[in-house]
Amino acid sequence: MLATVERIYRNGKVEFAELPGDLSDNTPVIVTFLTKRFVDSRKHNISEAEATELRTRLMSFSEDWDSAEMEMYDDYDQIKATLKNIATE
Repeated sequence: MLATVERIYRNGKVEFAELPGDLSDNTPVIVTFLTKRFVDSRKHNISEAEATELRTRLMSFSEDWDSAEMEMYDDYDQIKATLKNIATE
């Protein structure tokens, strides 16, 4: 079973507000540290004004896009390729 949760690393410890359900002591974990995302819009020929406008227009999608139901699309291309391979076998 894999369960993914987002938490905060602070002072050498990973802080949990609550634990995921169905976990027992000594459960193995994998920790991946995420760096803050920064996109240099100038490298993509987008001015600061255009980036601000784009960010504002896309803001209305953020609640839906960030919902748990959308996680199924994170590996969409890989899953699609796997299903295609299964169908051709």
